[in-house]
Amino acid sequence: MTPAPGAAKVSPPVELHWDPEGIPPFPAVALKALNLMSGTDTSLIELCNLIRSDPAFSMAVLKVANSPLVAFPKNVSSVLQASMLLGFLRLRRVVVTVGLKSYFENSFSLLIRSCWRHSVACAIVAERSAKWSSLDDEFGYTAGILHDIGRVALATFMPDAYARVLKRGVDRPEDLLMVERELCGIDHCEAGRSLVGAWNLPGSFLEVTACHHEREVRPPGTASLIPPSCELADALGFSVIHCRSPRSYADILADFPERARNRFPTKAEELAFEITNEIKVIESV
Repeated sequence: MTPAPGAAKVSPPVELHWDPEGIPPFPAVALKALNLMSGTDTSLIELCNLIRSDPAFSMAVLKVANSPLVAFPKNVSSVLQASMLLGFLRLRRVVVTVGLKSYFENSFSLLIRSCWRHSVACAIVAERSAKWSSLDDEFGYTAGILHDIGRVALATFMPDAYARVLKRGVDRPEDLLMVERELCGIDHCEAGRSLVGAWNLPGSFLEVTACHHEREVRPPGTASLIPPSCELADALGFSVIHCRSPRSYADILADFPERARNRFPTKAEELAFEITNEIKVIESV
C-alpha cells in the first residue's frame, strides 16, 4: 500500500547486537577494589586512598560506617577511620556494593530496581550460608552482588527485547536462558561472562556469572553457593522474571550445605523480612 502524501515514514526497528565493549564500564573505584584481592595492610591503605580520591564513594562509605549495618559505638568521621574499623575485606565489599548501586542508578527503572534487589538478596543469602559453612563469606557476598551483572547489562542495553522476556515469563528458572537467547540473541549468563573479561574482573567471577543457573554441575567452594542463593532470592520474593512453577523454600534449602541449611529460618517469610530490612538500609546510603 502506498503511504498517503505527507505521511510520516515509520523506521524499521533497530536490531541491537550484544557488544560488551559498548556497555558502560563499571565504576573505576569498584573495579580496582575487586582487583585488590590480597587483603594485606598495604592493600587496605591503597583501597582507602582510592576511596578518598572519589567524593561520591567517600560519602557512601561514611554513610555505611555510620549506619545500623555496622553499628559502631561512636560516630565515624573520616574515610581512614572507616577503613581501619571495617577492615580490608569488609571495606572492599562496601565499595563493590556502592559501585553496583551507582551503576544501577544511571537507569533506575522498575526492571533495574528488581535486578538490584535480587542481586542484594542473593548476596545476603550467599554471605550467610558461606559463614555457616566455614567458607569465604566476603567472597560469597561479592559474588552474589555481581552474579547477575549480565542481566543488568541486557536490561539496560536491550530494554525492549528484555521487556519481551519479562512479558513471556518462564515455567522454571532454567528455561530463562533459552528465552533470553531467542529474544536477545544471548542469555544473561553468557553476557555476564563476557563482561568479566571486558572489564578485567578477577577470573574467580567467570563461573559465578556464567553458571549460577546450573544445579547439576557446580563450581567448588564458595562459588557453589551462588546457584541456590540466586534461586532462594527468587523464592523469597526478590525475583526479576515470573516463574510459573517455582520450587518450594524447603526444596531450595536442601541444595545448601547441611550446616547452612539448618541455620536458615524455618519460615520463608521470616527470612524475607530480614533481607527486606537490610536492603532498605543499603538503599538509604
